[in-house]
Amino acid sequence: MPQHTFRLNGEQVTVEVEDDVRLLWVLRDVLGVTGPKYGCGINVCKACTSHVNGRAVNPCAIPVGQLRPGDEVTTIEGLADTVDADLHPMQQAWLDHDVAQCGYCQPGQIMAAVALVRRASEEGRTITEADLDGIRNICRCGTYFRIREAIRAGAAKM
Repeated sequence: MPQHTFRLNGEQVTVEVEDDVRLLWVLRDVLGVTGPKYGCGINVCKACTSHVNGRAVNPCAIPVGQLRPGDEVTTIEGLADTVDADLHPMQQAWLDHDVAQCGYCQPGQIMAAVALVRRASEEGRTITEADLDGIRNICRCGTYFRIREAIRAGAAKM
């Protein structure tokens, strides 16, 4: 069985699985990282949104064989460590704005929001309404207004 080595939340990991096993299953079933949620498995709902090398991705659509040893996978569990704090500013904004109801989609929502704010910052701008409209993570509880407010608040502190 092939071995795959990459960094997960700051730690080097090696797993033995077939190349075509999706990263989501490696994270959840092999490594026990349960923050990225299974929703659809076809890159639509975005409940599994995580980061690879700082960019938002959906691990349900990425075969583990595509990862390289230097690739850094960050899940909600490792997000606060990227700012060396107990909580990332976006996580704190989620709490401050009482976003979560069921909470199932929230890890993916937060990871998408952080990637969006980082991308806008790299482009030398702040997030816009169009940016917020472009987030496609599905929330069945419908807390979209609070999600948008939390993203704005988190962005101000990032």
